[in-house]
Amino acid sequence: MNLEELATIAKSIVASGKGILAADESSGTIKRRFDTINVESTEENRLSYREMLFRTKGASEFISGVILYDETLRQRSGIDGTPIVQVLQDQGIIPGIKVDKSTNSLSGSNGELITDGLDGLRDRLKEYYELGARFTKWRAVITIGADIPSSYCIATNAHLLARFAKLSQEANLVPIVEPEVLMDGDHSIDRCFDVTEATLREVFYQLGQQGVNLEGTLLKPNMVLSGKDASTRASSEEVAEKTIACFKRTVPAAIPGVVFLSGGQSDEEATVNLNAINQMAKTVGVPWEMSFSYGRGLQAAPLKAWNGQAANIEKAQEAYVEAYEQLLMCKQLGLDSVLVNHPAELWHDGDAHSALALQGYYL
Repeated sequence: MNLEELATIAKSIVASGKGILAADESSGTIKRRFDTINVESTEENRLSYREMLFRTKGASEFISGVILYDETLRQRSGIDGTPIVQVLQDQGIIPGIKVDKSTNSLSGSNGELITDGLDGLRDRLKEYYELGARFTKWRAVITIGADIPSSYCIATNAHLLARFAKLSQEANLVPIVEPEVLMDGDHSIDRCFDVTEATLREVFYQLGQQGVNLEGTLLKPNMVLSGKDASTRASSEEVAEKTIACFKRTVPAAIPGVVFLSGGQSDEEATVNLNAINQMAKTVGVPWEMSFSYGRGLQAAPLKAWNGQAANIEKAQEAYVEAYEQLLMCKQLGLDSVLVNHPAELWHDGDAHSALALQGYYL
């Protein structure tokens, strides 16, 4: 384990002005997305689509890393036979890999979930490093409901996250730890605050128990939100206030960066809330770099523009770049400033190039 190398990579992933592209959709998920443009989800089409994104000129100016699916990590370019990992590395983009598997019922719980994937992980991590991956991601799911989550569920998932993180670092891979408290339900933002706080406390306790090096670790958490079905939804200002307050109580300053997920929010809601969090973080000061990981939101416009046709690649790449540029503008200038100065570019949704910029900011 090279701790200095792990810390350097972690800082590079959350470099200011850059974000992470989440291209780790499972075969089932990407099929559903291809279905929206009536394109068959074959290995060739999946490779063509992802390679289109990865080869976008200037991508390294706004992308620090890409989370890959197992299939993609092993593929070679359909253009010149170059390994996809090398296509990214040649641009200075760090390849990563999602290593958790499906969620299943947690035995002995009241319908709670546990994430599978620990069996055989050490060997898989060794292979992933040899294939060129330099960071990993594992997602745990915490549900809020009547009498849940239980401390048993939180502790069990946190322990698995810690085991994953320790094994990743032993393989010289930076772990992105993702404990997601779901927004499903009618709970209040205060209830989400309490559950998120309890979850993060347990996660960092377990990371400490396993001897995980925090400087070489990244956190991918949920925002503190009202439940999706709550009768009264908290404002973006309250979301920002409670999210930062919760993290200041629980997230050690040694963690280089916090990479937010959207967690089922609408496109607009995820963007407005993240903007509020970023602006409040600048005002009150936080010890971590605030970054983000994009998946569906960032890819919606280029997917539509591509439409499975090689002739549309340039148009799709333009849509991809524009989406990212507009999202970064929101982060750097603040949403209010962008809306005042660039309203047409942001809200125009009749052109695939426009990307309806406010749809991003989420996984």
